[in-house]
Amino acid sequence: MKVRNADRLLARGDEAARSLVLAIAEGALALVDAYPRIRGLVRVDGDTLHVGHREWNLDAIRNIYLVGAGKACNAMAMAVEHALGDRLTRGLAVVKIAESDDHFVRTDVRVGGHPLPDRAGHDATQEMLDLIDGTGPGDLVIAVISGGSSALMSAPIEPITVDDEAQATEVLLTSGLGIAEINAVRRHISRTNGGRLAQRILARGADLIGIGISDAVGRSATGDIGEPDAFYTGTPIGPDPTTLADARAAIDGHGLRGRMPRSILDFLDAAGPERETPTELPGATYFLLNTLPDLAAAAVDTARALGVEAHVLTTYLEGESRDAGAFLAALAREVQTTGRPFAAPCVVVSGGETVTQLRPEAPITGHGGPSQELAVGFALSAHRVPGAALYAMDSEGTDGTTPAAGGLTDSTSAARAADIGVDLRAALRGHASYEALSAIGDVVVTGNTGTNLCDLNILYIPALGGSA
Repeated sequence: MKVRNADRLLARGDEAARSLVLAIAEGALALVDAYPRIRGLVRVDGDTLHVGHREWNLDAIRNIYLVGAGKACNAMAMAVEHALGDRLTRGLAVVKIAESDDHFVRTDVRVGGHPLPDRAGHDATQEMLDLIDGTGPGDLVIAVISGGSSALMSAPIEPITVDDEAQATEVLLTSGLGIAEINAVRRHISRTNGGRLAQRILARGADLIGIGISDAVGRSATGDIGEPDAFYTGTPIGPDPTTLADARAAIDGHGLRGRMPRSILDFLDAAGPERETPTELPGATYFLLNTLPDLAAAAVDTARALGVEAHVLTTYLEGESRDAGAFLAALAREVQTTGRPFAAPCVVVSGGETVTQLRPEAPITGHGGPSQELAVGFALSAHRVPGAALYAMDSEGTDGTTPAAGGLTDSTSAARAADIGVDLRAALRGHASYEALSAIGDVVVTGNTGTNLCDLNILYIPALGGSA
């Protein structure tokens, strides 16, 4: 089970509706779990390494190294290590949370900072760079990367410091920027991001196999994951489509110059073409495990297997989280009362990457994250849709600054909050959704899920007068 507090979630509210969305979430997350996906992709047969439909002659390989970073890296790195066995020379992975049941033999696991980079992540990244600098012709590096690597692998270009990078990241994340704008800045001030890690590996003469999970809104669904992906971009190991001009525009277009560290502004202002990230990385072979549409499709398939009609509304859901929650409540009301655009009972799946903008003038009274704020936004209007329930989570298992994955609210949540004196609107104003949802038993806790595919929202809408 991915959800660790399912019993508590089912002990309140509309149990039938909550049980259904939980079951759908469990099934969807299991289908995209990176561990079994990679174990089905990577295997050693005698002196041949098989990755998908490609083969490498192990007799011609001197050493095999594993490097990785990201919020799903635990499962990804374990799968590669377990597949290679004693063929692996050494591994190093930088993760957000080290789980007690992670099992590594030849791979060292380091915990870095996320969402803000920190000194531990910086030291781990330098260790990884030192490992790479010791490789050469005849060596093979397998890199496993998922979302979150930009923060976990802190390696700012001097004289930018880790503290400067952390300050800039906090400003970017709380100012309402889209993830593409944020990445344009982060990649161009880093020695590893935006393809520079791969550039360093290839410059040593080593071969590179990249295995990634794409959490970018807008990527198409994967097809045959055994075929190398010709359009792999971003992350520390893929070509970068963003430019220095994009980085400068992200800062200037949102009026952030007065809040960004001077070292970063000076660097970006002075940077010439030689500071651009690589747009091509010939010689690397990339495999793409999953994209956001895959997760949405997995949720739909699971719902239908459970006997409930399901639809993907969008995999491009962006904007302010609380507003997205209110929109989904409005959609549920439309479906239940008019049968538009879908007939109830049904499940409506959406995904994307909503944001929470922290305004300097608004006091922060607690903790939270985009998916929890979306769940609270839904709860405030869901009382008008009897029997409706929404499971909203950051699919990698940690939402915002909290240990929670998200929230599960239903048509009873607002009333239950009022009964114990929890003001949901005040919780949104103070960005204290975690405390509010915890108080009413509607916070979802998973830990690492084995994937990292942005946000997953599963909305169940019963027929008027019906039940799950």
